[in-house]
Amino acid sequence: MEELWIDKTWNKIEHKLRQVAPRNQEKLPYTSVDGQFDDQSKNNVSWWTNGFWPGMMWLMYTATGDDLYKDTAIKGEERLDKALQNYDGLHHDVGFMWHITSGVHYRLLGDKQAKVRALYTANTLAGRYNLKGQFIRAWNGNGTEGWAIIDCMMNIPLLYWASRETKDERFRFIAESHADTTMENHVRPDGSVKHIIVYDAINGGVLKEKGGQGYGVGSSWSRGQAWALYGFVLSYIHTQKEEYLETAKRIAHYFIANISEDYLPKCDFRSPQEPVIYDSTAGAIAACGLIEIARMVPEYEKHVYLTPAVRMLKAMEEKFCNWDEAEDSILQMGTEKYHSDGGGRHIPIIYGDYFFVEALYKLKGNEQLFW
Repeated sequence: MEELWIDKTWNKIEHKLRQVAPRNQEKLPYTSVDGQFDDQSKNNVSWWTNGFWPGMMWLMYTATGDDLYKDTAIKGEERLDKALQNYDGLHHDVGFMWHITSGVHYRLLGDKQAKVRALYTANTLAGRYNLKGQFIRAWNGNGTEGWAIIDCMMNIPLLYWASRETKDERFRFIAESHADTTMENHVRPDGSVKHIIVYDAINGGVLKEKGGQGYGVGSSWSRGQAWALYGFVLSYIHTQKEEYLETAKRIAHYFIANISEDYLPKCDFRSPQEPVIYDSTAGAIAACGLIEIARMVPEYEKHVYLTPAVRMLKAMEEKFCNWDEAEDSILQMGTEKYHSDGGGRHIPIIYGDYFFVEALYKLKGNEQLFW
């Protein structure tokens, strides 16, 4: 029955994206307005989500071999070149922007310019490492020198790749050091996760926790949980350090316990019951991580992670997906942050589409790891 649902849902994805891709070849979408993707290549070419559209096109190309997706991915990657010329716009999210675009392009097709882009941004990311605090700085701007956020666990795979590609271990050393610091300071004993930690940028050490995009200090922002869940299993895949897998499993257990009622993830697992604020993007990201954990554990443990991943994807496909081929986005009900002015709640967000497609790509048996 699950195989039937997987095949049916993948066919829906293919049918829709064959219509969506041609009309968005000149865009880098973030959300959609009146059913049509916006274009951050015009609004903000340095916006952190700008790699997800071309990344999704590479997923589709890898799965189907259809040149439509390859051509669309390359056009998106080329549009990102303007961001490389804007130093002030480069931040820790260069992994999101170039690892699944240029990095995948190079790994799949051996494109030399794509390799240059990926290595350039890997060096940019490595350059944000704070030696005293042993963390990678998140954002630019005065006052954020000591800020590190859980999202960066998804950016450091760019460093693991760069280390292998250049045979230069400094990239791996930085990635592992950041992961170790994050494991110690962001992940609570019960598997819940803090979004922002402020370190002493001069002397090292934790100064305080900030609430970030969740409900507040001490809460459990679900997308942060998902970044950590997937990020730590990726660090395990790249390093084989057992403590990273154990951390990913602990975070996964907390996530599973909090979505098990209807398998539709709320924006924050420790927030008031009303109003109900969902974040479908958290579910899609977490599903990808759960599927990877299932691949790493013994046979009779796999169901602990794979079953909730599929149940969550099925629930979101039923409740939150838009299969109208005249409209661009697939996964609806994404939420940027808990305390929003209303415009950022329950909207389609491009990384929701990306991770939903990646999860189905994995369930179809595709093993090419994009991270």
